[in-house]
Amino acid sequence: MNESLKTTPSANPGTRKRTAFFISDGTGLTVEGIGHSLLAQFRDQPVEQVTVPYVDSDARVNQVLQRIERAAEDSGLQPIIITSIVSEKIRKQLHQSSALMLDVFESYLAPLASLFGTDPVRTVGVSHGIADDRRYSARIDAVHFAMDNDDGRRTREFESADIILVGVSRSGKTPTCLYLALQFGLRAANYPITEEDMDSTALPKILRPYRHKLFGLTIDPRRLMSIRQERRANSRYASPEQCEFEVRQVEQILRRAQIPYLDATELSVEELATRLMSQAGIERRID
Repeated sequence: MNESLKTTPSANPGTRKRTAFFISDGTGLTVEGIGHSLLAQFRDQPVEQVTVPYVDSDARVNQVLQRIERAAEDSGLQPIIITSIVSEKIRKQLHQSSALMLDVFESYLAPLASLFGTDPVRTVGVSHGIADDRRYSARIDAVHFAMDNDDGRRTREFESADIILVGVSRSGKTPTCLYLALQFGLRAANYPITEEDMDSTALPKILRPYRHKLFGLTIDPRRLMSIRQERRANSRYASPEQCEFEVRQVEQILRRAQIPYLDATELSVEELATRLMSQAGIERRID
């Protein structure tokens, strides 16, 4: 497979799988998100998911068509194409394959053009371009803020945070902060509640002035133990007793201080971010 193809590996190698191709003339992130959402509605159907970015030339299209036909031959099942290709020429070429083709642009551009009374520009990459320098700068500044304020390094900057995530170590605070920054331009900090903070069920003193900005993340102790074992195998830090104690204590602290919190055990970082924004009533800074 070409190195630019990103594949979600099969969970059951012995199972015959249909292949879904997420094809884009850009990064593929948008159509990949749409594809994942659609296929998630058919969880009992085994599907190999392949993201194919930057399909913007005849050579690249031919390469992809060959890959699609090989997948059909190997599995004996009709593949799926989900695409956001702008070029009408390339879309017509993809229609020549044996795959079921779901075309985001064909589905939505015509009704929008009718509504607006004008033709679409059909420009590649407009959704991911740096068209607004101010918005781009806000995004980068937010990412820097999240990195600088990871694990409570600079509590003096908490005053300028939009949100401060709290929870035990390895409960998902850092990736959620970075996602909030990159996706929504939010200035997100995080503070790990350590064993030293657990001598009482009161909120740590350093966090009390920012109580209105706090949001908690908790996690199933068994999942926490598994994550910590990868970091520090066979340590007290990763022991079942320590994980259970920390999760129990932190949840008591959050409840007593009436800090809202979410269980991160079964949630993706995308779900965590959007749910906590909704629950905390925070609006995105960038569109």
